[in-house]
Amino acid sequence: MSLDHESYAALSAGDIAEAVRDGRLSAAEVTEAAIARMELTEPHLHAFCTPAPDLARRSAAAVDAARAAGETLGPLAGVPVGIKDLVATKDLVTAMGSTLYRDFVPEDDDIVVERLKDAGAVILGKTNVPEFGYSGVGHNPVFETTRNPWNTDLTPGGSSAGSGASVAAGVTPFAIGSDGGGSVRIPSAHCGLVGVKASMGRVPLWPGCRDERFPGVSSWESLEHIGPMARSVEDAALMLSVIAGPDMRDRHTIPNDIAWLDEARAGQLRPLRIAFSEDFGYLAVDPEVRRVVREAATVFERDLGCEVVPADPGWSNPGNDFWGLVLADSDLAGMRAWLPDHASEMSPHLVKMLQTPHDDEALTNANMARKRLCNIAARFFGQYDLLISPTLTVPPFALHMQGPEKTDGRIVDPSDWLGFCFPFNMTGQPAASVPAGLTAEGLPVGLQIVGRHLDDATVLRAAAAYQAARPWAHLVPPLLSRLEAA
Repeated sequence: MSLDHESYAALSAGDIAEAVRDGRLSAAEVTEAAIARMELTEPHLHAFCTPAPDLARRSAAAVDAARAAGETLGPLAGVPVGIKDLVATKDLVTAMGSTLYRDFVPEDDDIVVERLKDAGAVILGKTNVPEFGYSGVGHNPVFETTRNPWNTDLTPGGSSAGSGASVAAGVTPFAIGSDGGGSVRIPSAHCGLVGVKASMGRVPLWPGCRDERFPGVSSWESLEHIGPMARSVEDAALMLSVIAGPDMRDRHTIPNDIAWLDEARAGQLRPLRIAFSEDFGYLAVDPEVRRVVREAATVFERDLGCEVVPADPGWSNPGNDFWGLVLADSDLAGMRAWLPDHASEMSPHLVKMLQTPHDDEALTNANMARKRLCNIAARFFGQYDLLISPTLTVPPFALHMQGPEKTDGRIVDPSDWLGFCFPFNMTGQPAASVPAGLTAEGLPVGLQIVGRHLDDATVLRAAAAYQAARPWAHLVPPLLSRLEAA
């Protein structure tokens, strides 16, 4: 079985692992095809801030040697993967989009990286992020700006920007993202992918967020999740089956009692009572997003036999309180110590945040607001099995912005476009973004599926059922057709 980069890009992670295990493909062949794909797309997308082709070749050779020796290969044998540059990789630069960590090489792999390596995955490189992840887009002071494969003048979303661009471009079948306020779901929506934020603690996280020695790195602890970004629900579930499960180094982890693959491959979705909100009762939403998501919502009732009820969750906009929690999780003293000598090298929005005074009551009020939000959510989800909504208020927008200042004729805060995502980091509930369709201009729109706390299984089952009812594999960014024809 020969493999060029176009044939490789059409394979799922599951296809690759099966072919490597049974000898139809070698891990080396797969890796060379992935590297060729990366070299083709990188000049246009800048998805990888630190490509690691030599590391990938060594990892692939180890997989092939293990097979030749008759060893049992792992569930991700030979599958290329991108690792978000906020996630620690031992012996591989983890710059986090900051000049202050430009040459930082961690002492340890993050738990998810350990698990991916043990499963036989091949790390192709580190994917680009905004500085320390304090943004929903894909530019930083260190590396080239990441661009959206659907339109390279537009953002792919962030903060898992490079992971989204890489998967959408067929460079890796899936990638690691992290999600403190939507950063798995945001680029998944903007790039036409599946992104899954499992329940808080389902996927362990260490040393990221928890290493007090490194200001900026040690942030977002009470909000952060790590999860897969993939082109299909099956591949997202396959990655989750490897990276989920408790670890003593993460005090938030919970037992892994979900049969991820079984749920993703399940047949009929049982009739569910689903709440559908177009705007949560307060968000300005682009009319094209409303149209596409409204059409997607009808699939659950018309094709999947569910009861879909228009209903808003019942809280007011928690945006200010969310950012209060981010600040409370951050090493403000350590980060502010950089400002006298390094402010000119840092992202302006991050400098502004660090220079703004915050009193103690603002931070404790944010924690009270989280408790209130969790209680409202618990009561709301007592009435509904799922909540579906847009993932974002707008389609992809221009590069080098933090967000639109006007949506559907309303002046908005530049972070309001993230308003469907971050409430579920505050509650810790499982949430996925799946492709809902395209705008009239051919840009991806995401549908968010949110479940009850710890009910990851129903979120995955609903995502898989929606994928079966309304497949999206045929939707390919136009850039790829142009590059492959050249």
